[in-house]
Amino acid sequence: MKTVDRILYRMKREGPATAKQLAKEFKLTTMGVRLHLQGLEEEGLVRFEDVKVKVGRPTRHWHLTDLGHRRFADRHGDLIVQMLDSVETLFGKEGLGQVIDRREQQAFGHYQTQLAGADTIHEKLQILATLREQEGYMAELHQDGEQFLLVENHCPICHAATRCPSLCQSELAVFRRLLGDGYQIDRDEHIIAGERRCAYRIIKR
Repeated sequence: MKTVDRILYRMKREGPATAKQLAKEFKLTTMGVRLHLQGLEEEGLVRFEDVKVKVGRPTRHWHLTDLGHRRFADRHGDLIVQMLDSVETLFGKEGLGQVIDRREQQAFGHYQTQLAGADTIHEKLQILATLREQEGYMAELHQDGEQFLLVENHCPICHAATRCPSLCQSELAVFRRLLGDGYQIDRDEHIIAGERRCAYRIIKR
């Protein structure tokens, strides 16, 4: 993978970074990283924000632009949207709802089978994060005491979900069904709402 692609991927997965941080992570010179960032800025893929610090000069943090985020968009997004439009045109909103419900049932059945052998909530969520990672969501699991945060740094169905928000509602419904009434699951961050990632907080009731 080219260095510029590694930089973009890192920002997509982990958020803003300084040139110094990137240089350390990729074992490059800070000057070399700055040159890459300048090139990406000229392409409109990244931009920076100077953050004030207590002592010294502001720290420059680089992050993806909307164009940069679209570099990771699902290549089939337009096709899916066209298909959703066609379903709604032919069968109405009720027909579209049935298609989404069918997708939800299939996803739930698949995840339920994969989670069947897990004994603890941590094991279940780790398996779910792995499955979502394999599906292109750049997923990862974080734990803070008894709380968990399932993070998805990318949404391969973002284009379709923007056209049809019930797709997002359906995915949240699947997660809630998988974990049962013993856990509360809320979406704290949402890509479609303009945030960098989707994040689901899981708390034992």
